[in-house]
Amino acid sequence: MAKSKLLNKYKPKYYICYALVIVMLGVAMALQSMGKLPTSMANLFVQIAYSIILAVSLNLVVGFLGELSLGHAGFMCIGAYLGSFLAIQLSEKIESKLIVLIISMIFGGAVAALFGFIVGLPALRLKGDYLAIVTLAFGEIVRTVCKNLPAFGGAMGLTTRQIKYDTRKDTSLYIVAFITALVVLFLIQNLIRSKHGRAITAIRDNEIAAKAMGINVTFYKLFVFVIAAFFAGMAGVIYGHYTTPILYSVFSYNYSIEILVMVVLGGMASINGSIVAATLITFINFMLQKNLSGDAAAFKNLIYAIILIGMILFNNAPIFANLKNRIAPSSIMRRAREKKAQPGDITDDSADWRVIPTKIKMDEILSTDLQPNAAFEPDKAKSRVGKKKEGGETDE
Repeated sequence: MAKSKLLNKYKPKYYICYALVIVMLGVAMALQSMGKLPTSMANLFVQIAYSIILAVSLNLVVGFLGELSLGHAGFMCIGAYLGSFLAIQLSEKIESKLIVLIISMIFGGAVAALFGFIVGLPALRLKGDYLAIVTLAFGEIVRTVCKNLPAFGGAMGLTTRQIKYDTRKDTSLYIVAFITALVVLFLIQNLIRSKHGRAITAIRDNEIAAKAMGINVTFYKLFVFVIAAFFAGMAGVIYGHYTTPILYSVFSYNYSIEILVMVVLGGMASINGSIVAATLITFINFMLQKNLSGDAAAFKNLIYAIILIGMILFNNAPIFANLKNRIAPSSIMRRAREKKAQPGDITDDSADWRVIPTKIKMDEILSTDLQPNAAFEPDKAKSRVGKKKEGGETDE
């Protein structure tokens, strides 16, 4: 009984997301300790880490809240430029790169959250395609402004060479990135499982019913939008510390669509799915960029699109539903348990009729000895309803 209560309180499915990130971090650290982690592979792990943050934070808006946003790359752009600009100024006064990174992440996320509040306050009164168009326009405006600001290097981009992490000399950036991803997962998981998370999903399911139940719909929509923008800004700061220069062209409409594809491919309102999809898409993109060069590089986007279409069809098409169920981890584990079970493992049922104490043994033949011409004596207790009275009248 105590064990079942413990399992109900701490469900294993809530901790799969942490396990996935910790496994990737452990693999990277093991490779680095053995000296088998090249710079390109370390950069791949950094990309996976901030892609997880972006996908999970956008899933908070699209999957749990049910609103379509196409401006997530814009919030990342704000965090990348402003957070990295602050980090450059701090690097002249603070020697520790880790402290500079933490301060710049908080600052970049806060500024992105402020812009999320400014944009979300009027935009979240819209729905569906109209909201998507407004957030898309916001993303394009942000990157165009960053392109034309001389302080950010203009079209040549913001040089971040003095704050860029070198895997051969500095503490590897992927460690900080994965730890940040774990913190983001912890915060989002606890938010979704709280009463506020239930209010958010209620708005997604039926906004009118949520209003009728007294839920402040405007507050929760704006709250989710601001939180998602904050995490996207933090991911942008990590991106600014991993590459140089920061170019405005990276944060285009196509990148917002790529983040949305991670959410859709992994499953709406599925944090574990977002982690897997972000890792898979980032890895595919990395391998295509690495292996396709020269004239073959022109086919990169085509091959990438074909792979994505095939993955989405496999994930959503009804024709593949049976195959998906068969290769699902839960289904594989269930079949393994059934195959491992032996006939001797089946114990007797404690509720078997042979062990239940009764007045009459259930295996005896029950019979009634009726004698012919015997007078029938009804029970003394007669029903009052319909009982005949003297004179032929009945009770009503």
